[in-house]
Amino acid sequence: MLESIAFSLGPIHVRWYGIILGTAALIGLMLAIREGKRFKIVPDFFMDLLLIGVPSAIIGARIYYVAFQWADYKDNLWEVFMIWHGGIAIYGALIGAIIGTSFYIRAKGYNFFRIADILAPGLIVGQAIGRWGNFMNQEAHGGPVEESFLRDSLHLPNFIVNQMNIEGTFYHPAFLYESIWSFVGLLVLFWLRRRPFLRAGELFLSYFIWYSIGRFFIEGIRTDSLDITGPGWLASLMNALWSPMKVVFEPGVLTYGGNIRFSQLLALLIVIAAVIMIIIRRKKGFANERYSDPIVSTLALDKNKVVKEEETDKGVNYDSNRTI
Repeated sequence: MLESIAFSLGPIHVRWYGIILGTAALIGLMLAIREGKRFKIVPDFFMDLLLIGVPSAIIGARIYYVAFQWADYKDNLWEVFMIWHGGIAIYGALIGAIIGTSFYIRAKGYNFFRIADILAPGLIVGQAIGRWGNFMNQEAHGGPVEESFLRDSLHLPNFIVNQMNIEGTFYHPAFLYESIWSFVGLLVLFWLRRRPFLRAGELFLSYFIWYSIGRFFIEGIRTDSLDITGPGWLASLMNALWSPMKVVFEPGVLTYGGNIRFSQLLALLIVIAAVIMIIIRRKKGFANERYSDPIVSTLALDKNKVVKEEETDKGVNYDSNRTI
């Protein structure tokens, strides 16, 4: 088994989880900066965006998790702030990051969807890399599985198989499935963003569609899903949609006693909502700009307008003086 602690500085333990998440954020930032140069957006803009987005994501991830596990925290409110004890959710992180960065993007005069398009590949590669932090912590895995399935069917290397041996039982490496899905999604986004038909906002929405489809099916094998108790017809619908996976995988146990995995339900709703948004934005004319069109800040436009007005005023004064 691999150690979760990379190194220690006296009483301070630096964990691989944090190093991996930090690396994921930096690589995502590099992708955004590189694409931003095509649109003449300075790197400092994306660096500032990262400084806002990361804390917003952590807060959102924690709030999301605590909201579903309130019974575990209501009698010990200080535990809510102890995120190093575990308990964050990726969808909460996305919600928090979107809310936090949207204010900054608008304050800088940019259209949110134009910037979100640039950030989309960085988001998905961040998730692809970040899932390896779960691997180091032996968390976010699927249900029990035979060792032969990991070695002979999936042909996984020893270091992954050994890490999936938790207290004598082997488990599905759900982190790996999601990581691979996200890396493939990165290639899809790279291909899409150079297509002439792509409109503003659609790369960002495509990211949500791709990630949520994968999350829906992978979530079904996990044993730590946040769940709710919903109507029987909805639970049956979710099970029917997931049923093709049963050819290879057994569904994971619902740990908290509900009948619907909330992340699965949310993933399904996100896919539907994103498709509808793409259609409506095109029909209503909200997506007339193409992805490849220039991105201009309204602050820059206002500044240019003021400069032109000042130049015009000076020209008028000069002509009028000459006439006199």
